[in-house]
Parts: sequence; C-alpha cells; structure tokens
Amino acid sequence: MEGFEPIYNKNSKILILGSFPSAISRKNNFYYGNPQNKFWKMMEMFFSVKFFNVEDKIDFVLSHNFALWDIVESCTISGSLDKDIKDVKFVDLKKVLPPHTNVKKILCNGKKSFELTQKYLTKNNLNFNVVCMPSTSSANTRFNFEIWERELKEN
Repeated sequence: MEGFEPIYNKNSKILILGSFPSAISRKNNFYYGNPQNKFWKMMEMFFSVKFFNVEDKIDFVLSHNFALWDIVESCTISGSLDKDIKDVKFVDLKKVLPPHTNVKKILCNGKKSFELTQKYLTKNNLNFNVVCMPSTSSANTRFNFEIWERELKEN
C-alpha cells in the first residue's frame, strides 16, 4: 500500500508528520480524510478558517509555512490502526528538510509516527527537533487541543 506525496514548499517551517493514511483517507485520497479525525477541524478552529475542498487545505498548509507528510511511504496494512502497520518502507524525509525547506521542527501526529520518525532519524544519523503530539485520530479519546495550538502557533 502506498502513501501520499508530501505537501511543502521552500518556506515550510513545521513538518506535521503522520504514520500512514487511514483506510478512509486512502479512499478519499488526501491527508486526514476521515471526517471523524480532528486534524482539519482543529486547524479551522485555531486559525479561524473554513475548508471547502482539498485545494483550500493545500493552500492553507503552504500559506502557513507548514508541511504535511507521513513517515511511511509504503507498508502492509489492513484497515487503519497503527498497530497493524507492517513491512515499513520509510519516505526520504531529507526531501522536506533543510536545505530544501526551512523546517525547524517536526510534529509527529501520534506515538507511532514519533517512534518511526525516531527510528528513521537514528538510522540516517540525523538530529532534529521532534515533538510527539497527541494523535488527532478519532480513536484517541484523550485528545489535547492546547498542545497542538501552542506548537503550531510558534511558527
């Protein structure tokens, strides 16, 4: 199973890194495509915007100097649960890090993303500011908006 291409430009300062798209996101062919996921609702709330389509979301990400990607390029998975991700092939994270961008920190959306990102960075001898954020998945019942807002608005 294949993931999505990154959304970024040279001005990106914060990389928001998931693990791998959920089954609904894969079906909808875009990041955080499950309507139950809190990601886009959270962005609307924090930045007083409204998204009507994928283009609005891409424009928002780029205009706020964010970058979006998943650490897993391809894997074996049935369904959407991070615990079911197997046979991981990592993305080439260097593609969205300096000198190609101005990324200063990586916000990992959930523990699995954080664990895999740490593994990737260690394997590739990279040292980077990585923060483990609460997952925006609907499966996370103890979601904390304040942490996300603080980290995103430091941009």
